Amino acid sequence: MIKIALIGLGYVGLPLARLFATKYPVVGFDVNKKRVDELMSGHDRTLEVDDAILKSVLSPCHCGLDPQSPNKTGLLCSSNLEDIKNCNYYIVTVPTPVDKNNRPDLTPLYKASETVGKVIKKGDIVIYESTVYPGATEEDCIPVVEKTSGLKFNVDFFAGYSPERINPGDKEHTVEKIKKVTSGSTPETGKLVNELYSSVIQAGTHLAPTIRVAEAAKVIENSQRDINIAFVNELKKIFDKMGIDTNAVLEAAGTKWNFLHFKPGLVGGHCIGVDPYYLAQKAQEYGYHPEIILAGRRMNDSMGEYVASEVVKKMIKQGIQVKGANILVLGITFKENCPDIRNSKVVDVVRALKEYDTNVRIYDPWANQEEVRREYGLDILTKLPEEKFDAVVTAVMHREFRGVKPNSDVVYVIKDIIL
Repeated sequence: MIKIALIGLGYVGLPLARLFATKYPVVGFDVNKKRVDELMSGHDRTLEVDDAILKSVLSPCHCGLDPQSPNKTGLLCSSNLEDIKNCNYYIVTVPTPVDKNNRPDLTPLYKASETVGKVIKKGDIVIYESTVYPGATEEDCIPVVEKTSGLKFNVDFFAGYSPERINPGDKEHTVEKIKKVTSGSTPETGKLVNELYSSVIQAGTHLAPTIRVAEAAKVIENSQRDINIAFVNELKKIFDKMGIDTNAVLEAAGTKWNFLHFKPGLVGGHCIGVDPYYLAQKAQEYGYHPEIILAGRRMNDSMGEYVASEVVKKMIKQGIQVKGANILVLGITFKENCPDIRNSKVVDVVRALKEYDTNVRIYDPWANQEEVRREYGLDILTKLPEEKFDAVVTAVMHREFRGVKPNSDVVYVIKDIIL
């Protein structure tokens, strides 16, 4: 009997837990009790799972995970370690951020691995979904599970890796509609992991030959996009100097059948703006300096300051005094129609504008005030101001902002926030 524990109930873990719960007994484990209580009440603040859908799979008890009970589908969310002891598949979906120096921070993975190590039993399988560099699962995470559990890898317990492909805020490409890469620490484990995911993923699966291949495939997906976006961001800087509309250029070039469609913008979020650093770090450990990957990161990380400088130029041309100017920024989340503020590059725009001694106010109907204050030390408005501003920057095109005419003579619109 398959019994699944999902470790981490964020943007990745909850949608996956909900999906598995339609077919298996599932316990979603998270150390944040407030998050657990909220989910058990039937509400997901990330808005990734609709409340009605969440309530339809919730289970008020873990009787389905009792070895003496018959198979029962459904989802129990818990912060109690006892509730995941009877599971035999442990799926880790915790964040993999970088520190202030853009170095991979595996702390959440280490802690999750310790959690798994406390409950894993002989014959069980632990599957990691968090984006990492090639080798992290078997070289960094599994030793923690071994040390904590006292069990031997590939003898007493086994491992798999199936990289997450969640796109926050996307209601069309949901988890079951995106093809899933799977892998296992042994050929037999790979087949079991693949069968588990293929039982719920409508789009199908791809069984990679090794865990390291699956890890590498995930990290280059986002690195490839990052580099391509960096190219069009550089084009924007060039064409702006020439007085040419970059979007018009891309539209014209896009009429060729094999032209790749990328647009300029801010590259934030938990994937594209972070994952390339994981690959770069591992490459450097092997004595190779990844020039293109890091050049792309530098270009994309520079766009916040570039936007701020363009806004200031517009103000100066309009004869507006920059120092002490009142500027309104619309949107603080990393993408439109989504409450996710992780690694938002709009913050770079705000900070750069403040360096010009301007007074910046932020309005975002999707963002949580407490989270923004805790994460970035910034306050956001609860409603759209009616007064006139010296400049207005539409940083995120939420649906609420479409058709809104900002009360200002200087308006700068970032047309495309890159996902």
